[in-house]
Amino acid sequence: MKSRLKSVGDHGSHVFHQNLKITQMGKLGRVEEAIKVFELVTHKNTVTYNSMISAYAKNGRINDARQLFDKMHHRNLVSWNTMIAGYLHNDKVEEAYQLFDKMPNRDLFSWTLMLTCYTRSGMLEKARELFDLLPDKRNPVCWNTMIAGYAKNGRFDDAQRIFDEMPVKDLVSWNSMLSGYTQNGEMRLGLKFFEQMAERDVISWNLMVDGFLEVGDLDSAWQFFKKIPKPNVVSWVTMLCGFARNGNILGARRLFDQMPSRNVVSWNAMIAGYVQDCQIDEAKRLFMEMPDRNSVSWTAMINGYVRIGKLDEARELLDQMPYNNVAAQTAMISGYVQNKRMDEACQIFNQISVRDNVCWNTMIAGYAQCGRMGEALYLFKQMAGKDIVSWNTMIAGYAQVGQMDRALNIFEEMGKRNLVSYNSLISGFTQNELFVDALKSFILMWINGMKPDQSTFACGLSACANLAALHVGEQLHHLIVKSGYVNDLFVGNALITMYAKCGRISSAELVFKDIDRDVVSWNSLIAGYGLNGYAKEAVKLFEQMEIEGVAPDQVTFVGVLSACSHVGLIDEGLKLFNCMSEVYSIEPLAEHYACVVDLLGRAGRLKEAFQLVRVMKIEANAGIWGALLGACRMHRNLELGKFAAEKLHKLEPHKTSNYVLLSNMHAEASRWDEVEKVRVLMKESRAEKQPGCSWIEVKNQLHAFLSDDQAQPRTGEICNILKTLSAQMGNTGYMPSIRSSLLDYE
Repeated sequence: MKSRLKSVGDHGSHVFHQNLKITQMGKLGRVEEAIKVFELVTHKNTVTYNSMISAYAKNGRINDARQLFDKMHHRNLVSWNTMIAGYLHNDKVEEAYQLFDKMPNRDLFSWTLMLTCYTRSGMLEKARELFDLLPDKRNPVCWNTMIAGYAKNGRFDDAQRIFDEMPVKDLVSWNSMLSGYTQNGEMRLGLKFFEQMAERDVISWNLMVDGFLEVGDLDSAWQFFKKIPKPNVVSWVTMLCGFARNGNILGARRLFDQMPSRNVVSWNAMIAGYVQDCQIDEAKRLFMEMPDRNSVSWTAMINGYVRIGKLDEARELLDQMPYNNVAAQTAMISGYVQNKRMDEACQIFNQISVRDNVCWNTMIAGYAQCGRMGEALYLFKQMAGKDIVSWNTMIAGYAQVGQMDRALNIFEEMGKRNLVSYNSLISGFTQNELFVDALKSFILMWINGMKPDQSTFACGLSACANLAALHVGEQLHHLIVKSGYVNDLFVGNALITMYAKCGRISSAELVFKDIDRDVVSWNSLIAGYGLNGYAKEAVKLFEQMEIEGVAPDQVTFVGVLSACSHVGLIDEGLKLFNCMSEVYSIEPLAEHYACVVDLLGRAGRLKEAFQLVRVMKIEANAGIWGALLGACRMHRNLELGKFAAEKLHKLEPHKTSNYVLLSNMHAEASRWDEVEKVRVLMKESRAEKQPGCSWIEVKNQLHAFLSDDQAQPRTGEICNILKTLSAQMGNTGYMPSIRSSLLDYE
């Protein structure tokens, strides 16, 4: 009998230890090892199942957790609560509530879990409805959950109302209210509440220290830290992290050395501080001294090596890890992705048996950034638990490679969208010169109640600038003022460009005067002056820029040289071109040479322009040869024009405008045989002439016109009006050269 009891006791002890091992493996992210232990348990009890459900859920395998839960023959209240907690951990609110609704009985923990589900997801009205259904409201736990939910979401009045209604307040209640203020950056209100607290503990003090650190007030945080009656490890680590985040690594290390006791979190915090400060050798020294390391320690060091580009050292460290960890492996993948080493990233990715969303998204983003959208789509389709980041990454990836139809399909297929989703689509349309579609998406975003940010406004303004849609641009300006982004430099620069491209240079000047300018602001207005024919003003602004000590860059010189070129300021332009390298040590790019070639060409100094092309240090591109060809056309230099056209043909064999320009030159010289040869050459190269497109804004609507588009309503009427205008221009003594235009049309 004693032997039998001993056997039962031994077996029970064995199962207990196995259950404990499953729980520990789950916490460490070693879910595959937990599965093996689970399968080896011959007589599984309810605790065994609950431990495995928790291990699955904590590692993102919520579907596996649910399947195991459904297989259980005997569930206790802990089983139901564990499964709901798993849904909470994986942000599956609806699934959690469905399970909660099916529970045969509930305890206080069940109600608290479900309330936490709602409050964390910002579903405060549903949380309140559930709170009102509570059968017993005497316990403060659920009250505290509601207070924390309201406070975290910035609804301080509602939080205060619940707080005041509480039958019995405990210290957690006070700290829940305080954390609402400190975590939302409301430190003035937080300090006032802290001073009114009936009692405080170390958590209260830590909340104040952390709050001040979050708003960047390091001095106040330090003063509070020094006043803490009995600081705990969290107090020390919070202050240590504050020093490290603010770049005071010496202060952080001093604090670390003074700590009365250190846990693994404090060691990790100090290592992270060194990593952030790119002191990897110091981080490694500390890492080697650690009495115990966890996955965070290894991941921090791998991230450190990745950060400074030492991928081989990072990989060596990853290979030395005593166990696999998805966070560390993802850090390694991220390093390979940043360096476009996708094959090595894929090798690590394939070794990971249980991947979380961060891991999947890192790989998908890597392929997207490299333009390998086929592989990105393959992974995207394989991914089971796609989140909003996955969808947004695909939109941005397709936009980057110019496949906006696919980007739009992804956008339409996704269920929930956020600001990044709309911004990715709008910026994609803008980058691919689909400006009308960009504005339509902006309007759709507004209709759907999504508030634009500075990126949205900048893209919208860029679309207006390129469409010369002044009225729409002015409406966006009003929205910007109402939304509080009028002082944002990114938006301000976009406004300058929009007004300049729409011909409202005075409005561009007003915006320029009202913002805290950077070099982009100066460049935007200089380019605007050039675009509108105000070359002298562009040069004057450039000189003012020098006086104010703003160093010009390559873009600055493109703008001012282009301005000089448009109005024939030859001496000023050549002087500026020479001072680029002599004064500012800026090596000219192809764009600068193209401006100077255009400048000389327009003045008829074709030999000098051609000589510049021959002696310049860089290889001539299409822009340079195009500028020379245009000048040859203007001054009827057929020989040089033909040479430039041949060069262009090699660089842009399928671009029609080059053929048309050369054809027109021959036509103007009545060299019809040559005209025919050029046209045959155009057909042989399979160059397709894109129809010309223009647009006009009437009553806040953009109307687009394609050349030779017979489907356009009132085409005949438009042509008749055009003929009438041409006749009137002829009667007043002005007649533009329309011969070449007619040749283009034919």
